[in-house]
Amino acid sequence: MVIRDARFVMSNTRVDLCPSGTLPEYAFIGRSNVGKSSLINMLTGRNALAKTSSLPGKTQLINHFLINDEWYLVDLPGYGYARVSKESREKWGKMIRAYLSKRENLSCLFVLIDSRLPPQAVDLEFINMVGEMGVPFALVFTKADKQSGSRTRQNVEVFLEKMRESWEELPAWFISSAVAKEGRDALLGFIDDVNRQVREAAGNA
Repeated sequence: MVIRDARFVMSNTRVDLCPSGTLPEYAFIGRSNVGKSSLINMLTGRNALAKTSSLPGKTQLINHFLINDEWYLVDLPGYGYARVSKESREKWGKMIRAYLSKRENLSCLFVLIDSRLPPQAVDLEFINMVGEMGVPFALVFTKADKQSGSRTRQNVEVFLEKMRESWEELPAWFISSAVAKEGRDALLGFIDDVNRQVREAAGNA
């Protein structure tokens, strides 16, 4: 897939105010400081499309970007630790759950995992919640450039093995590096395939 156009559409806190229509939507979420904004900028080839920050909790709204006039990329607030009040974290949590449960054209939620770390309880808990909600999702293991390839693969396998304790079937997963642009073609190819399936399903409806 070639990204010809990527532009910001809107930010809000309410699902009912998200863009109308039936274009497929792909949302990105992860623990605070997992490299989400850098990944989004890498995928779209726009260095400043999503705002990056060294401070966790930068994204506080549901941010919609229109890609190629064909699908939406959605930047969601992070979960887990951030330097904000408990009240704000609870508000974000309700906003995220509302979005995941009510956004009918959400084609896939990409859950970002820091490839440098052992399995984190907050990631596994969020993934289990998404599974219970029946939301289609995939995993993206980020920051692969921060360590050797063998260490990344080892950490990914440890995480997947932990998931196998409670999951009969694992979701699609990808290894990425915003610096090295690793995983870009695979992720965009995956989105392209899902878009094709959405179009075919709509044509057969």
